[in-house]
Amino acid sequence: MSAQQLLRVEGVSKSFAGVHALHEVSLAIEAGEIVCLAGENGSGKSTLVKILAGVVAPDVGIIEVDGRTRPVWQPIDAVRAGFEVIYQDFSLFPNLTVAENIAFNDQLSEGRRLVSWRAVRRIAEQGLRMVGADVPLNALVEELSVADKQIVAIARALVQGARLIAMDEPTTALTEREVKSLFDIVRRLKADGVGVIFISHKLSEIFAICERIVVLRNGVKVADGPASNFDVASLSRHMLGRRLDQHASARAYQPGVELLRVEEFGRKGRFHDVSFTLHAGEVLGVTGLLGSGRTALAKALFGLAPADHGRIFIGGRPARVSSPLDAIRLGIGYVPADRLTEGLFLPQSIARNLTVSSLDRMTEAGGILSRTRMRGLVDDWVRRLHIVTPDARLPVSSLSGGNQQRVMLARWLARSPRILLLNGPTVGVDVGSKADIHAIIAKLAADGMGVIVISDDIPELLAACDRILVMQSGRVTEDIPRAAAEENALAARLTA
Repeated sequence: MSAQQLLRVEGVSKSFAGVHALHEVSLAIEAGEIVCLAGENGSGKSTLVKILAGVVAPDVGIIEVDGRTRPVWQPIDAVRAGFEVIYQDFSLFPNLTVAENIAFNDQLSEGRRLVSWRAVRRIAEQGLRMVGADVPLNALVEELSVADKQIVAIARALVQGARLIAMDEPTTALTEREVKSLFDIVRRLKADGVGVIFISHKLSEIFAICERIVVLRNGVKVADGPASNFDVASLSRHMLGRRLDQHASARAYQPGVELLRVEEFGRKGRFHDVSFTLHAGEVLGVTGLLGSGRTALAKALFGLAPADHGRIFIGGRPARVSSPLDAIRLGIGYVPADRLTEGLFLPQSIARNLTVSSLDRMTEAGGILSRTRMRGLVDDWVRRLHIVTPDARLPVSSLSGGNQQRVMLARWLARSPRILLLNGPTVGVDVGSKADIHAIIAKLAADGMGVIVISDDIPELLAACDRILVMQSGRVTEDIPRAAAEENALAARLTA
């Protein structure tokens, strides 16, 4: 007996302003099936999910639910049919409690004028039981970890009777331990007959959790089959349309002069007695679990949350970094982990986002900004970093994740820093952009820059770095040369 088919789309196409986002795509999802939807940024994944959710109407094609064709398919129809999407921002109310967020939709759908707090608590407890998790019901969502916010979003979907859940980049901000917990929940959903669409750029996770892989490229479905039919090389080839050299960033490392040295560096409650040296031409990795102090160290080096003890030397000379302005003057640049909330001015143009750190160099007599200089700077870096855009005057929000990351890199490279801090440099970007960014990092180091890569993506650290510092409980516990680093051993250190 075949499994129950939850949803099917046949020959779906969608264009925006004459550009094909999807072209004759067909897809079916069965109950209890975990399907990966893979593809580069701009491949059509988001458009397809929006069509499944009823947010976007296809130009042509058939949508069939439980064996019945649905000529009209709107968000309320998708919700009633049990289809839920958990986006990267989770779409939660940060100022409400866990219980209120989980029960909100249920209370709203019943049209209650007065809230039944007993029902709210009962519904929330039921949702958390369904995912096998224990999150304080009275805690405000804004105070939760990313992993707990995700649990709340999944629980909310399940109490709504979700039969099919799409998860958009669900592991972007999770540690390895939290990813394993999420996978346990996904497997529990499968056992309960819930279908899952898993969207991720992390190939190792795709093979760890998904049973079937569907690949989109330029809006066309180019592959669909059991995960066992793919490996990393073949999946990358389907996604990119070309063979990806997994070792493109490998290089011989010859350390140059000392650029940065910190001694007994620390910030109370964040990290303690950290000492290391960064040389010209070196890519230094810093890794550790969430809360290990890795991001706090990066922010201290850039003056966002300055160290309160220890010493810092730039080019062999004592220095003080008490603000980002100090760091910039000392030749330090910083690309944060969360480009959407910490790095980019989303409504502003690509050009403005790219030039914002170099405005002091774009002025003419009298302090007036030179539009000619700004245009020249933008055109130069768009070309050099291969930022794909038809017009730099468009909002930076119009770009794919990989191109947004290039804009942030260009912003700092335009200042010619001697030291560049990259916190999660490839978070949420596709496999092709990831390889391109690793190649950019290697080129910067080859040109004499010192680069610090903060990441818990072990394959990334091994691909990009010459040396790796491991942090635990705010301290550096190991300093491992790349030649001595091994993926499984490093992963064990992070999950111990």
